[in-house]
Amino acid sequence: MATLTFVKFNCFVEDLAEKVHNLGSDILKICLSNTVPTVATDTSYATDIAPAEEIVNGNGYVTTGAFVTIASSSQTGGTYSLVVSTDISWTATPAAMPPFRCLVLYNSSAVGTNLIGYWDRGSSLILGIGETYLADISGTTVIQFA
Repeated sequence: MATLTFVKFNCFVEDLAEKVHNLGSDILKICLSNTVPTVATDTSYATDIAPAEEIVNGNGYVTTGAFVTIASSSQTGGTYSLVVSTDISWTATPAAMPPFRCLVLYNSSAVGTNLIGYWDRGSSLILGIGETYLADISGTTVIQFA
């Protein structure tokens, strides 16, 4: 299994400062892409990822991606951590899924569907019919403030 490396989008820091995200209540999603996003300039799922980078709908994948459960209340001793609570999986059915490399985390509640970050598998993967991909991201700290 490929190692997942998390990379945050540059816009995420500014979006936090400007109250775009409420990480305690907003709905976060993960979509699949076979293109590595541009960290410095990509800002929105709707304008930067969906039109050209997200894999196509069908065969076990639903456009806009899957809901992700986040534990945003883990503040201890003045340090806040945004932690993914559950793994996510996709199963190719009734046909193979298109190749994907990145799992893109974004805020579907934000008006601009603002990007947060992505996990890079390091290489593309194609799921054959009936195969399942488990994104082993449970317990992953997405961002931490001290």
